[in-house]
Amino acid sequence: MKKIIRRILKEDRQKQFLNKIILLMKDDYPIYKKLDDYGFNLSEEELNYVLSGIFGEPVIKKRQRIYNQNGNQIYFENSFGYWEKFEYDDNGNEIYYYDSEGYWKKFEYDNNGNVIYSEDSDGDWVKYGYDGNGNIIYHEDSNGVIRDYR
Repeated sequence: MKKIIRRILKEDRQKQFLNKIILLMKDDYPIYKKLDDYGFNLSEEELNYVLSGIFGEPVIKKRQRIYNQNGNQIYFENSFGYWEKFEYDDNGNEIYYYDSEGYWKKFEYDNNGNVIYSEDSDGDWVKYGYDGNGNIIYHEDSNGVIRDYR
């Protein structure tokens, strides 16, 4: 959850910054007075169109995703240079994740492909237990929360 929030905040800050640039520039570029129609909540494509008009070239590059031969995503980079890398075991289970901000997360699995342990760079960890049918029956985390679902 922290990773998702961190990513959203980072992308949101960058988008707010670009929208502020547009807000400041629109007085000098009458064509951009129409930006009020968007409420300064432009999509990435709209931002790129507007900024390319201001700066003379595309500012935002396309997102990049790379997949391995099994169809698992192994690399992602957004339009602001933020990247994520993923590693998988021989069964296609994600075993390691890390990003350009230094956040990482690793996973361990049982023989049935169920996550039994995860840990991240924030020091958080979670242990899981399953019954014979693969249903989760136990959950313990680094905050001392223990849940027994039996």
